[in-house]
Amino acid sequence: MAIETLVLGAGQDIGKSCVVVTINGKRIMFDCGIDTRFFDSPTHRYPDFTLISPNRDFNSALSCIIITHFHLDHIGALAYFTEVCGYNGPIYMTYPTKALAPMMLEDNRKVMVDRLGEEELFSADQIAECMKKVIAVNLRQTIQVDEDLQIRAYYAGHVIGAAMFYAKVGDAEMVYTGDYNMTPDRHLGAAQIDRLRLDLLITESTYATTIRDSRYAREREFLKAVHKCVSSGGKVLIPTYALGRAQELCILLEDYWERMKLKVPIYFSAGLTIQANVYHKMLISWTSQKIKDRFSKHNAFDFKNVKKFERSMIDAPGPCVLFATPEKISSGFSLEVFKHWAVSENNLVSLPGYFVGETMGHKLTSNKQAKDDADTKIDIRCQVHQLAFSPHTDSKGIMDLVNFLSPKHVILVHGEKHKMATLKDKIHSELGIQCYDPANNETIYIPSTHYVNAETSDTFVRSCLKPNFTFQKCSSVDICNSTTIDKSLMPELQVEDERVAEGVLVVDKGKKAKVLHQDELLLMLGETKQDS
Repeated sequence: MAIETLVLGAGQDIGKSCVVVTINGKRIMFDCGIDTRFFDSPTHRYPDFTLISPNRDFNSALSCIIITHFHLDHIGALAYFTEVCGYNGPIYMTYPTKALAPMMLEDNRKVMVDRLGEEELFSADQIAECMKKVIAVNLRQTIQVDEDLQIRAYYAGHVIGAAMFYAKVGDAEMVYTGDYNMTPDRHLGAAQIDRLRLDLLITESTYATTIRDSRYAREREFLKAVHKCVSSGGKVLIPTYALGRAQELCILLEDYWERMKLKVPIYFSAGLTIQANVYHKMLISWTSQKIKDRFSKHNAFDFKNVKKFERSMIDAPGPCVLFATPEKISSGFSLEVFKHWAVSENNLVSLPGYFVGETMGHKLTSNKQAKDDADTKIDIRCQVHQLAFSPHTDSKGIMDLVNFLSPKHVILVHGEKHKMATLKDKIHSELGIQCYDPANNETIYIPSTHYVNAETSDTFVRSCLKPNFTFQKCSSVDICNSTTIDKSLMPELQVEDERVAEGVLVVDKGKKAKVLHQDELLLMLGETKQDS
């Protein structure tokens, strides 16, 4: 049988991750995200769910939904799919993801409705109803979804609670990575997974062609740029996700501020990030080993130098560092602050993330003319500094994971088209693994494994046990080329057992399988011919 993979989002693109996989009759939706670049078009923002079921009978069409982590491009459409589209089946995610997801969904709902004036597609109450359908899972816990479908979560790094998910139906096995990081950072460990026997690996490919510098070199460069700006009386805007990167960079700045005895205030924009820090304090067991080891003496998320930032402080004099959402400076508070601070050459916008498309962050990094969401030109005189503090793995990490798992097939998602094509060719040429990079709304079919239990005949077993020795006298060249330290210990006679088991798999009408010796098959065929 074939494993059918329908890519509804993140196909040759980064945004609205949603992949529907059919394994031996079981259908799983991995992630249910939105494209955060589109604010005026629900059609572009959400996956096309009608491709799962034209008559919108999603409960019959899906066995379950699996959410890898709480970022909006992986979970943003979930409440819409359950409360508006009507899906009532099981949803699986880790405990931290279940805790943090409602905050992300509600914050996004408020931005879309209150700030942008969009029609409300689902309410706060409906988000709560959606989360009631969620079944939280532990890492490495095998979950029996039904009689045939088994799933298991593995630590992915990336953000707190992020997980890769393994799924098995019959003999067919696969892994969907979501977003992951193969190297540890200051607050999270590296991704960890067992060596599995996979038919298919579906992996993100955000940094498909990039090999990043060491973390320490990036940290030094970031701290140097921030310190230079605030020492000159400037303001530093760091647009970032409220969950994950904000905590990573705050730990870094907190340590630097203590060492350098700096008194310049560091601020969080009010609301979501402060709530997120509370949850990070509670979820220490999901963090890096270094943070866990220090926890009895100090909670790394108790930031002494970080304070709450109010809107009235935007034009206040004096240097400061501000973390504000959203990361892409596409709307909301980060865009509001950016318009005020971009006019001064003393100020700095530090971009720690990855930017694609027509986002403000992408325009700044590519030196394009910048306009806001109302198409008004922004006067940009400030310094712009980009540094990839990304929680995604790089090209080497992707290759290491693929090589470690050695699946029969690989599908790339969550990446830019031309970079994915390069990585696809590299996986095929260097690892000899068939690789695919489907576009959105495209379906890929790959063969799945089917194992058969077979009996063996006595004659075949005896043939396996029979030795087949070969003897070869070593020449002087063999002795010279030997790696044996003492050449005098090299035997003059080499003995090898080139045993070959020659068998034939036979399946009778009752579908019972048996392995016979080739001589038995010839005898059996001869008897069949005489009978006829």
